[in-house]
Amino acid sequence: MRDQIIEILEDINPDVDYDTCTTLIDDRHIESLGMVSLVAELEDEFDITIPAVEVVAENFNSVDAITALVERLAEDDLD
Repeated sequence: MRDQIIEILEDINPDVDYDTCTTLIDDRHIESLGMVSLVAELEDEFDITIPAVEVVAENFNSVDAITALVERLAEDDLD
């Protein structure tokens, strides 16, 4: 899952080291249009819905945070 998320991110902005970056939103590596694309791609790829209340910096500042969000939402969909 982590590798799939990195591939999606690299399509949006290939100039970032996603393995180590923990400030994707804070340092504007992902801006508003990129965020819209990212949310749509994650929803399609992992068959989840990301509610607007989840679209906050802490959920998108790193690949690990995004992975945790996707895993949590996927588990919620199973319940």
